[in-house]
Amino acid sequence: MNTRQRLFIMMVLEFFIWGAWLPLIFGYLPSLGFTPGQQSLILNAFPAASIVGVFFSNQWADRSSSPERVLALSHLVGGLAILGCGFTRSFMPFFLLMLVHCLLYVPTISITNSIAFANMKNADKEFGIVRMGGTVGWILAAWPFVFVFVNWDAVTAAHPAGLVNWLGTALANPLVGDAAKAATRWTFVVAGLASLALAAYSLTLPRTAPNARPAAAAGGTAWAEAFGLLKHPFILVLWLVTLVDAFVHNCYFNWTGIFLGTAREAGGVGIASNWITPVMSIGQVFEILTMFVLGATLKKLGWKATMIVGILGHAARFAVYALFPASAGMIIGVQILHGVCYAFFFATVYIFVDAYCPKDIRASAQGLFNLQILGVGVLLANSICPWLLQNVYTTGGTTDFRGLFLVPLAAASIAAIALALFFRPPTSGPAEAAKAA
Repeated sequence: MNTRQRLFIMMVLEFFIWGAWLPLIFGYLPSLGFTPGQQSLILNAFPAASIVGVFFSNQWADRSSSPERVLALSHLVGGLAILGCGFTRSFMPFFLLMLVHCLLYVPTISITNSIAFANMKNADKEFGIVRMGGTVGWILAAWPFVFVFVNWDAVTAAHPAGLVNWLGTALANPLVGDAAKAATRWTFVVAGLASLALAAYSLTLPRTAPNARPAAAAGGTAWAEAFGLLKHPFILVLWLVTLVDAFVHNCYFNWTGIFLGTAREAGGVGIASNWITPVMSIGQVFEILTMFVLGATLKKLGWKATMIVGILGHAARFAVYALFPASAGMIIGVQILHGVCYAFFFATVYIFVDAYCPKDIRASAQGLFNLQILGVGVLLANSICPWLLQNVYTTGGTTDFRGLFLVPLAAASIAAIALALFFRPPTSGPAEAAKAA
């Protein structure tokens, strides 16, 4: 197995963990009887961990002689924590376990990126393929739950004859109501087992050589140097636009599962519980195709245009949500834009950071943008989205999804315009920009 294949598997496991529990947690927490405030605390453990990671875990990875071992230890302890979430229904144990998991998991996203970039010869061409492993992992995490959320008592009572009849009966009998919500605990068990698998696999990854640093800077902190990059206008503009796009991106995760599962008479799409995660994974399937063409797209369109297309993908998707909420076919079909949104903006941002930022603070520079992508943007969404959904756009048990989805539609449009007007990366090239930074 060559290096690229090993990095690909690393990404599969890394994003399988996150993809297993994230899509359904928004509906699961209320079923445990947690208050809106308690739900926010649990959901915001992830962005809080991203903020903490900028100052500690990424610094550790940049200065560590073996980031692969950092990755292994993080997933060992973090895996046990998320596994525990599947076996508790009390707020405090659930919150503490989720907090431990997130504190250890979130920085590994930057660490896996830095390990991948350190072992590539041409990041523009190779990163899209390697990062596609994360997309595959997210998809693999979604589809098994088609069978986890099946009413097996009803299947047994039907006595289907033959494999085809058995499969048809299983898919026709999804869990509903409280039973479906209770089954969601298995998402945390699956995530925990995957994390433990990645802990073991991390020890087999290619050794990443420690970054060479000038002697005068050896005592400096990588995160402080990473924040120093914001003095450059082109990085500051991208950093701020990334915040807005991260907020929009997480509006999708906060609301889409609920929107899909809500009955039509209550304003939703009416998708069966066992098909919600597969429908949401359609975007990841298309993301694979998008990753294949990312290198060619960057070469043809350049940094700015590629990222603008990614942001406008969000705007287009929420426009369909807002204008055609009763059309299940259109809602399902528009999920393909998720691949465009992620690959053409977020993956492109990671490649841009690797190209334009100093290599000796690689993980911390990635963490600087993950502060927005996985931290502040998520924090804003997890704080604002439940309030908008429950207190502003829902009355009498019916949600005004059209008005709700106009919020991220407007935010994405503003972000695209800001990037078009103010983002001007140096024309001198990545090497010269990195030296200047």
